[in-house]
Amino acid sequence: MLIFNAATNPVGALTLLHHGAATRLALTGKLINDLIAEGEAVAKALEIELHGDPRALVQKGANAPGKHRASMLQDVLAKRQTEVDFMNGAIVKSGEQIGVPTPLNKAVLELIKGLEHSWTEPD
Repeated sequence: MLIFNAATNPVGALTLLHHGAATRLALTGKLINDLIAEGEAVAKALEIELHGDPRALVQKGANAPGKHRASMLQDVLAKRQTEVDFMNGAIVKSGEQIGVPTPLNKAVLELIKGLEHSWTEPD
């Protein structure tokens, strides 16, 4: 579930797209898939067995009725601190500790943190 959320939540938060729309746009759909691949590489190196397929969860969410806004998107819209540190930050930290590169997770972590900072930075 962490890998699924770390892939879909920041993409939705940064693009303001609900889950289905983010997966249907080719560019963001590929980004979601690439974020999943980084998370899977970290899990594999740590010998963590995944319970469920993150890509299947993405498809299930994309096919669900309605326009689901991920919790991180809801936080961004309300200008609340997000859970990016506990999702993408955890993947980045683990990757650094074991030597698995996670450049996309690091990029979305930094972008979300920059966005959060924008809410308190004086003009």
